[in-house]
Amino acid sequence: MLRSRSLWDHVLAVPQDKPADGELHQHRIAGPQGRMLGMVERTIAIEDGADGTPHRFRLIAAADEAQMDEPVARFQGALWLSLGVLALGLAFAVLVQVGVGLSPLRRLRQGLERIRKGEAQRLPDDHPVEIAPLVEEFNSVLAQNTGIVERARTQAGNLAHAVKTPLSVLANAANARQDDFARLVAEQVGVARRQVDYHLARAQAAAAVSQPGLNTSLPAALDGLMRTLRQLHAGCELKLHMDPPNVAVGVRVELHDLQEMLGNLLDNACKWARQQVVMGVSRSDDGIRIDIDDDGDGIAAEQCEDVLRRGVRADQGVPGSGLGLAIVDELAHLYGGRLSLTRSPLGGLRATLLLPANG
Repeated sequence: MLRSRSLWDHVLAVPQDKPADGELHQHRIAGPQGRMLGMVERTIAIEDGADGTPHRFRLIAAADEAQMDEPVARFQGALWLSLGVLALGLAFAVLVQVGVGLSPLRRLRQGLERIRKGEAQRLPDDHPVEIAPLVEEFNSVLAQNTGIVERARTQAGNLAHAVKTPLSVLANAANARQDDFARLVAEQVGVARRQVDYHLARAQAAAAVSQPGLNTSLPAALDGLMRTLRQLHAGCELKLHMDPPNVAVGVRVELHDLQEMLGNLLDNACKWARQQVVMGVSRSDDGIRIDIDDDGDGIAAEQCEDVLRRGVRADQGVPGSGLGLAIVDELAHLYGGRLSLTRSPLGGLRATLLLPANG
């Protein structure tokens, strides 16, 4: 037996194994100082040149496992570190790719939000070619919807005009006579006119609500309205002013409907006021709040709900159809707002109109 000098006086306790020629067998055995060794053995046969008798030799090589495991552990550590860095890099690349890839959709969402808020009426055209057809379809639908709304409003106006013309003929014919039948016709014609005006205003508002990009400046709606009311009530020594003046706010209401609501409320306040009508505008969490106060006699709290119904008037001695406040209430609800009546700090009635803000 030949033995390496690296073992000094230690004798390896090798297993009793008989591998065939050319086979490699591996074993774990105890080495010097209790260290575990990895052992590889192989049997080779060498023929003797004289008589041809083969001589078999068992070759055994062993090494400390710690020396073999250390390089493997270092390699595995470097490998896991590299794989971790690679995974982080890939994750970051995926996030960047997804962010860049979805940015056009975020712009599309922002464009739709601007349309909903009334800041725009169509989507911009500067989008990537991948979603350009979708943007074109959106704009086509918006344009088609706007056209349908405009045609509906035009048809409603034409219908109202067609109905009002024969009503005017009947009213003129009734006014030419002074009997009971003529008075009955005149009264019913007046009722029909009021109903036509009411339902026309409601139909126009319902069509306008569905329009995208509604955005009306409150000062623009009030400009001509305040001048008209001051001239209309010039002989009453009535003070009509805003507090604060020229407040710059926008509402998601069509201009004609906003003027209809404010005109009815202001005209009603001017009819009942003694000396002054004050209009206040403020922004709240629910939208734009418009308070219209007068210093008249006001109405009882239990009547506030009643006068919002069609045809109901607080005082039959004051001219009117009883539809003004009802129209305002209907229009406000169509736009997602509301109208409420309370006691005014000036002593009369306070009408509070809450409308959705633009932006």
